[in-house]
Amino acid sequence: MTAPSTTPVSRLADIAGRYDVLLCDVWGVIHNGRESFPEACAALATFARARGPVVLISNAPRPSADVLPQLDALGVPRTAWQAFVSSGDATRVLLAERAPGPAWAIGPARDAPLYAGLGLEFSGPEDAAFIACTGPEDDERETPEDYRARLEVCARRGLTMICANPDRVVQRGDRLIYCGGALADLYAGLDGPVLMAGKPYAPIYDLCVAEAEALLGRAVDRRRILCVGDGIPTDVKGAADQGLDCLFIASGIHGAETIGPDGRPDPALTAALLAREGAHAPLAMGMLTW
Repeated sequence: MTAPSTTPVSRLADIAGRYDVLLCDVWGVIHNGRESFPEACAALATFARARGPVVLISNAPRPSADVLPQLDALGVPRTAWQAFVSSGDATRVLLAERAPGPAWAIGPARDAPLYAGLGLEFSGPEDAAFIACTGPEDDERETPEDYRARLEVCARRGLTMICANPDRVVQRGDRLIYCGGALADLYAGLDGPVLMAGKPYAPIYDLCVAEAEALLGRAVDRRRILCVGDGIPTDVKGAADQGLDCLFIASGIHGAETIGPDGRPDPALTAALLAREGAHAPLAMGMLTW
């Protein structure tokens, strides 16, 4: 059987008329952690004016309200989006079901808002009832291997890991850094059970569709929802699993595998990458532009 093809797209304007709603990834599509991408932000703002709501869908492990100051500081205009749903929003439901725990919380101090108001208690791996993971505590220096010994203890005890950020890596400036998904992969490899609610899993998409329908004041035809993202295991797979179209942004975290010698995204390299990953995106472009 011939694999389905991916159509190269030069501008969002060329396909915008097919869709009423955008579910747009954040990190790698509209900013890189250090600066925003003005053309991408302008494209979202134009779609919102001309077509319909833009819902940001992010695997950030904090509640979306706590991520907004970062977007503002990076210069992402509020006109570029109308609603924002994070993996942290979806994950809080899983955490609340397990209160008071105790939980072994893995992650930097900045992710503390994830737990606010849930009534959770905390402990080390030896005494925890489950693991709550947002990512490495020091994502500038640590790798998943720094946690292997402690995760082995938890796996032997059969503890469930709730991972608030399914991303394996994210682009920060010109570097890739490890995220919660990389720790979850290690733990699953140790036969530890893992639960996630962010992309590519259904709960975060259910929240996004509900936000879009509230903004539209009506039900939305899922065939007229376009997901935009740069992560194959999260954005592309998540859209496919939900039966939604996906516009793959090739210049994001997979840029090293999709950018040709001329510095521009290469359609053949992009198609080869998707095929290797067993993934399909109906549409692909370099950087998001109108």
